[in-house]
Amino acid sequence: MTLSKNRLLALLQKEFYQILRDPSTLLISVVLPLLLLFLYGYGVSLDLDHLRIGLVMEDTAPDAERLAKSFTNSPYFDVKIVRDRRELYGDLMKGNIRGFVVIPSYFSDFRSRKNTIAPIQVIADGSETNTANFVQYYAQGAYQDWLQQEAVGEDLRGLPHIQVQPRVWYNEPLESRYFVLSGSLAIVMTLIGTLLTALVVSREWERGTMEAMISTPIGIGEMILGKVIPYFILGGISMAICVLVSVYFYGIPFRGSYWVLALVSSAFLFCAMGLGLMISTLSRQQALSYQIALFSGFLPAYILSGFLFEIYSMPTWIQWITFIIPARYFVQSLQTLFLVGNVWSLIWADIIPMLLIGVFFFFITVHKTVKRLD
Repeated sequence: MTLSKNRLLALLQKEFYQILRDPSTLLISVVLPLLLLFLYGYGVSLDLDHLRIGLVMEDTAPDAERLAKSFTNSPYFDVKIVRDRRELYGDLMKGNIRGFVVIPSYFSDFRSRKNTIAPIQVIADGSETNTANFVQYYAQGAYQDWLQQEAVGEDLRGLPHIQVQPRVWYNEPLESRYFVLSGSLAIVMTLIGTLLTALVVSREWERGTMEAMISTPIGIGEMILGKVIPYFILGGISMAICVLVSVYFYGIPFRGSYWVLALVSSAFLFCAMGLGLMISTLSRQQALSYQIALFSGFLPAYILSGFLFEIYSMPTWIQWITFIIPARYFVQSLQTLFLVGNVWSLIWADIIPMLLIGVFFFFITVHKTVKRLD
């Protein structure tokens, strides 16, 4: 059956009225994104600073005191100084500190010897592996800073002078919030696109209005377009709100084009809404559609998209699974547009898989949508 403009407009008008009359729809599309942005903006941070550590000063010579100042002056540490390491065992066990550094009693003796480097000991709490790694890395950084300061007044016993000038591309301040918030937009759009459409058709079946629609001359294509277009527009509005909040409220840099961002977001919404519509078409129950949408949309997007967990650190077979997760491509595009710019070779490589996955979802939806009650 050919598409009828009048029937499609009538369906669109019905859906827009339903959106305005349904508080849950506005809650999911407006309030939930802002709440998630607030949580990701202030509650999720991969930057670890002010780590609580202990510093055991077994040596009190001047050079050991200067090394201690490298730790106490570091913005990454909150230091508790003691003379005996046994005073810190209880704090480490209780989690009050994440590790401690020992400046041994023979530190100055090693410093006085020719062509030797004085050792220090770093003990970290391994119950949180990432934090333990940060303790070790930051301690090495403080030690290297002390070595450079010492090199100003002496020859370091013949060791070569090396001056390191680091340069960071794309995220100069090394703020994890920059890529966390940009990537979180994919999670927000996954919830909006998948959840909203997952409840659309199943709601019609539960309320009994689907039977009335089936009895009309409406075609399957008109029915699907009538369901998708209003929520696509609503998802686009939500995306625009999230981007404005991220850029102008949180100060996240945006180096790409807003038109390109709209193109990438449209491709992902097409894919996410295809998944939601397929779920609601197959389940016909709101509660079941909601649960399936969470397990097939939100959880894979959160865990396997590269939003928080590096994909290339996952097992190989898990990495292959991520290629069928649409949010993987959206996260990559968002981080490229926000932090790098319009890199078309990367953007097209993300848009095309999203469109193909979306076509697959809509193909199943069209073939499973029938105008009968069985």
